[in-house]
Amino acid sequence: MLGHHYTHSFLETAVASVNAGCNLELSYGLRKNVFMHIPQALVMGNITLQMLRDRVRPLFYTRMRLGEFDPPAMNPYSSLDLSVVQSPEHRNLSLEAAVKSFVLLKNVRGTLPLQAQDLSHQHLVVVGPFADNPRVLFGDYAPVPEPQYIYTPRRGLEMLGANVSFTAGCSKPRCQQYMRAELVKVVGAADVVLVCLGTGVDVETEARDRRDLSLPGHQLELLQDAVQ
Repeated sequence: MLGHHYTHSFLETAVASVNAGCNLELSYGLRKNVFMHIPQALVMGNITLQMLRDRVRPLFYTRMRLGEFDPPAMNPYSSLDLSVVQSPEHRNLSLEAAVKSFVLLKNVRGTLPLQAQDLSHQHLVVVGPFADNPRVLFGDYAPVPEPQYIYTPRRGLEMLGANVSFTAGCSKPRCQQYMRAELVKVVGAADVVLVCLGTGVDVETEARDRRDLSLPGHQLELLQDAVQ
């Protein structure tokens, strides 16, 4: 609220937040934050002790139900390892979630879906900074991935037995250095071209927004060259 000029100080922010029902703050540190001003607000009479108790009770009740204060041995999730997380059942569920989350904006002449049985007879080209770079496939607040479980578009198509060629065109999402000649050469011999573009955490994260939705760097030029 302070950053958006709704309030003018951490103390004023603490008072407004507690009165509005807020009981949890994502803070940057313990020395300079909003909740450290709650005692001052209490002394000044801007909030009451009963109000604080009403705010804290559901917060700690939830934390207790989640087992946050239990010994680690009592937490059933402590015994889980990759053999469970990466079990066939979980992997199949992840695949189902991925398939059902696709958004198809246009399908000219029924190009999609590509038929797996036909891929071995076609030359596929995968291009773009997101085509074969596992690191950029994960967004902000993503867990640290296990490399052996990451399937880039290029790797996935190769597993289907397709004849796949690849060039990034630009190695990073910012796409400040674009190798146009290499891309045009590879794309020219293709039956199907898959262009993998986007932003990723290199370009935007929380607190690092962009002024517009345009593709970064030379990505639009890369797309246009692939189409032409």
